[in-house]
Amino acid sequence: MSETTETTVLRTAVQVDGDTASYLTVEQDGPVVLLLHGTYWSRVWLPVLGRLAEAGLRPIAVDLRGLGRSGGELTLETATVPALADWVVRFASELKLSGPIAVAGHDIGGAVAQHLLAHERLEVSRLALVNSVTYDSWPVPGVARFRAPEVIEATTADELLAARRQAVTGALAGAATEQLIADYVDPWTDERVRRSWMALAGAADSRYTLDLVPALKRSTTPKLLIWGEDDISQKVEYAERFASEIPHTTLIRIPDAGHIPTENAPGPIARALTDFFTT
Repeated sequence: MSETTETTVLRTAVQVDGDTASYLTVEQDGPVVLLLHGTYWSRVWLPVLGRLAEAGLRPIAVDLRGLGRSGGELTLETATVPALADWVVRFASELKLSGPIAVAGHDIGGAVAQHLLAHERLEVSRLALVNSVTYDSWPVPGVARFRAPEVIEATTADELLAARRQAVTGALAGAATEQLIADYVDPWTDERVRRSWMALAGAADSRYTLDLVPALKRSTTPKLLIWGEDDISQKVEYAERFASEIPHTTLIRIPDAGHIPTENAPGPIARALTDFFTT
């Protein structure tokens, strides 16, 4: 199945573990760039996909199991960073992606990307992190409260939708419009996706990134950090620390941009990513 989203960007799917794994891509040959989301969905990468393709890359922005437009449902066990990384490996296998693969991660997707590199779950040629979780920067309060079973039990659909709408509005910063907010929130109108998101929140644990630091310090893989400076959830200070402690890391700061800077500055971010991935 396919759904045209804009220009040559398509939404298509493959089966992983018997469920639909939905992803955005441009159907062309070229070096693969695997793009991972976190507490949002593949929509965060849409503003830069066409530009990556124009540079000769083959971008693939997947919706993790149970989230966005993908099928299935996450549980506390399958929503951990290691379990999500294993799922991404199976997704890559279903697409027959082989050889070195460039990987980019946003938010918790950045933790998954770091795990793939540190544990050599994929042959990662280059790693880009965009306003990613690192060290002990997560889970943020708006996510951490869903670690409590009594909170999950007491939260109604309307309350979760309102909470996600508030989070999206803040994350989009100056790019927020009523239409864009509604676009981002749409997947959570599905009860199954809401349950998966709460499982993702419940499984969020900073030990997954803290445990990766020694391996990342030994890694010689080139790394790029792209950071919206106005992000109040994943503060730029964490990016500065990462760049200073992890070898082979470059930090690019994006002014006047929040937690989803691809919406605030798609041009500069796409240029930074294409320069990095095509070097």
